[in-house]
Amino acid sequence: MSLPSLDLLDRWTSLAGPDAAAVGAGIIARYAEPHRRYHTRAHLSAVLTAVDELAAAAADPDAVRYAAFFHDAIYAVDRADNEERSADLGRDVLESLGAAPELVDEVVRLVVLTRGHDPEAGDTNGAVLCDADLAVLGGTREDYTAYAVAVRAEYAHVPDDLFRAGRAAVLRNLIRQPRLFRTDPAFDRYEQQARANLSAELTDLTAVTG
Repeated sequence: MSLPSLDLLDRWTSLAGPDAAAVGAGIIARYAEPHRRYHTRAHLSAVLTAVDELAAAAADPDAVRYAAFFHDAIYAVDRADNEERSADLGRDVLESLGAAPELVDEVVRLVVLTRGHDPEAGDTNGAVLCDADLAVLGGTREDYTAYAVAVRAEYAHVPDDLFRAGRAAVLRNLIRQPRLFRTDPAFDRYEQQARANLSAELTDLTAVTG
């Protein structure tokens, strides 16, 4: 269930302060753009909740929270540079708010990292953000089905055969990863169910074409 946008704004102001409320509202509004079906405010809320649950594993939980706000702030299905553009937005916003340069650099790095969800060993901030972003993969079968349907809706302009081929490639790449979740709490909670969900969707996609 989606948390109300007021909750998201409260989360933002707890990080950036009440004077940054208008800026935060603008960032949150991006997640309500009409072309979005999965990368919405509900997704942002879910990622922030997962970050909170995994925060003890991060070196700088607040940097991870900032990165969560920005990670899909710019999202266009016809572009391949959404993460970079979102990171640039994060840099501009945080610098305008007077954030410390080291915080700005870390947030930018983390946002770009969500392109491949492949943090290096020892990158605790990256592990927490990536695990939070991928937590949807380890949801119940019903929740995962809703996620897959929403992703398809975002790519409604793509013909079925092309979408199935592209989506299947993404799923195979995920399944081949030795470990989807890098933090131990997320691994214990999500890994087994995530692999079952990915395999089931891949089976459905490939069965359509026989």
